Amino acid sequence: MRILRKYTNRRLYDTSRSCYVTLDDVKQLVLSGEAFKVEDSKTGSDLTRNILLQIISEQEARGHGTLLTNQVLQQLIRFYGDSMQGMMSQYLEQSISSFLEHQDRIRDQMQTMMGAANPLTMMSRFADSNPMWNMFGQPEGAEKEDEPEPAEKPDKS
Repeated sequence: MRILRKYTNRRLYDTSRSCYVTLDDVKQLVLSGEAFKVEDSKTGSDLTRNILLQIISEQEARGHGTLLTNQVLQQLIRFYGDSMQGMMSQYLEQSISSFLEHQDRIRDQMQTMMGAANPLTMMSRFADSNPMWNMFGQPEGAEKEDEPEPAEKPDKS
């Protein structure tokens, strides 16, 4: 596991690479699925959640569209201190995991559909299946690439 240390000057230090990193670097760790932990340099306390929340806050502020609308945030705040808080945490984790699983399948299906619905792909398939289009496709005397050349016949004389 990669250990990042947060110093009082608010800088993050990557102990495995011996260099300072930015929040964007930490975001890349998340996106790549690399395990890491952020520790306070003096106390050793775990600051990973704080850093992750900071990254989310910056993403929300950048205007890339929001995942956490005001309504969602208000509903989440209402769960703090509620007897259902623990269940809500588990529910959110499982729901997001399930969504990510289905997202990959949906993305694959969309790519397959988009490939099939691509006008150039459709025209190419139509042209390949229509003999009238084939006569316009190649200039006279040009050999077709997908057809083998006929073998020479032995001379019978």
